[in-house]
Parts: sequence; structure tokens; C-alpha cells
Amino acid sequence: MIMFEAILLTIITASTPLVIAAMGELVAERSGVLNLGVEGMMIIGAVCAFIATNMTGSPYIGVLAGIATGAIFSLLFGFLTLTLVANQVATGLALTILGLGVSGMVGESVVGVPGVKMQPIVIPLLSDLPLIGRVLFAQDIFFYLSIALVAGVNWYLFKSRSGLKLRAIGDSHGSAHTLGLPVIRTRYLAVMFGGACAGLAGAQLSLVYTPQWVENMSAGRGWIALALVVFAAWRPWRVLAGGYLFGAVTIGQLHAQALGIGLPSQFLSALPYAATIVVLIIISHNRRTTLINTPACLGKPFVPDR
Repeated sequence: MIMFEAILLTIITASTPLVIAAMGELVAERSGVLNLGVEGMMIIGAVCAFIATNMTGSPYIGVLAGIATGAIFSLLFGFLTLTLVANQVATGLALTILGLGVSGMVGESVVGVPGVKMQPIVIPLLSDLPLIGRVLFAQDIFFYLSIALVAGVNWYLFKSRSGLKLRAIGDSHGSAHTLGLPVIRTRYLAVMFGGACAGLAGAQLSLVYTPQWVENMSAGRGWIALALVVFAAWRPWRVLAGGYLFGAVTIGQLHAQALGIGLPSQFLSALPYAATIVVLIIISHNRRTTLINTPACLGKPFVPDR
């Protein structure tokens, strides 16, 4: 029972940054913007959160620093793609490369420095429940924020007027502009929200998952988050389920290595990324679901009439 509980705890910890980053990207893509720079924003958020926490001694200030850094970094992407109408795919890739390089340079002085681990928030009475108590009610703030994000984004997209406008912009920016909707402003806000979520996910990596700074510690999680949005067909609750699926695969390969299963460690380490590819292949065959849910203007530039 204790071993099962420990496995569930590690799966939740591994899944949380995927869910947070994917939720931000989902909102951006629903507005019609494809930001491939999630990996870069995650890693820059991770290093800034770690440095801010070490300087102040407060992991909550580190969380705010990660969020702010991710949002500011996303503004660079927004300026290039929304104002200067640069190619979104190329700009996103460049943003990832820039984030990896800048984070390595900024974090060079804190490599190996012990971090300040974010302490869990224990909910009285509920945390004493058998099996699910510690799993669900004695978690860090990132877990609770991830659940709140999923519920909040789902309500915003499908229950609010502004969410309906955002989806309309993602489906037909020309028609939305004709109706007087602020296409560029809405997309800027969506991109900043995505950057903030990526920075928050990065903060979780350096404050909870591995409470220290390690160069390239995002380890491709930004790319998995991008695939997760497609896997979920741009539906928030499916992102949550998919995030825990990918998290379980990640933790599963670690336990497989610990048990000494007779497979090369490199093969086991590649399992989460192989699972991502398999899922995308499966989705590509279900073209009807993909076409119905994909924002029609995803990745397409918008130039308003002057």
C-alpha cells in the first residue's frame, strides 16, 4: 500500500508540469496562435524561479518570478508573430533555442547550489484519509493550481462570452475582425497566458520535481506538452487525463530501470517520447475528430485592413 501511494505521488509530481504547460498552450492555440517555444519558456521560468527563490528564501516569490519571466518571454514571440507577422513555426523554434541558451548562461553560477523545496499544503482531516489522503490533500501548490487551471480554462472557453470570442478568433480571424473583435489584442493576451503557464511549469521543475538548477532540466517536456494539446483535441479535461498518462509512462520507465528489467536503459528513457509519437500517429488516423476540434486559423498570420 505504501509503495502504491509513493508511485501515485511521483506520477502526480511528474504530470503536473505537463498539464500546466499544456493548458497555457491550449488557450494560445484556441486563439489561433501556434507557439512552439513552450520548451524555451519552461526552462527560462525554471532558472529564474530557482534564482529568485535562492535570493529571497521564499519559493512563492520564485513561483511569481517564473510566471513573470515566462509571460515576458512570450511577449517576444507575440511581437515577432503578431506585430511583425513573422512565421509562427520558425519563431517558436527560435524561442526554444534562445530559452535554452539564455537559461544555461544565467544559471551557470547556481549549478550545484542546494535549492529550497516547496513544502506541501496539508489539508486537515482530508489528508488523513486512507490511500487518497496524502495523494490528493497533502500536495504542493502546483498540483492545486493545475486542477484549478483545467477547471478555469474549461469554464472560460465554453461558458463565458470572452471565451466564445477567443474561440471565434481562432476559427475565423477575418470574420471576427469584421465583427469588431480585437483579434491582435486577444491573441497577445492568450500568448502571454501561455507563457505564464509555461513559466509556472518550469518553476515546478526547479522547486518541486528536482529542487535545484540543472541545465536543460526541462528535458523535452515542452514538446510533450505541445503533443498533449493535440492528443486532447484542444479539450481541457482531456489534457488532464493525457498529462497523467504521459506522467505515468515517465515514472514507469524509472521504476522499470530500478527493478533491473533486462532492457537497455536508453530504450526505457526514450519510452515517454516514443509514447508521444505513437499517440500522434493514432490521432492522425482519427482525422474527423482532429478536423472538427482544430482551430481553423491555427498558425495562420492575421494582417488587419488599414
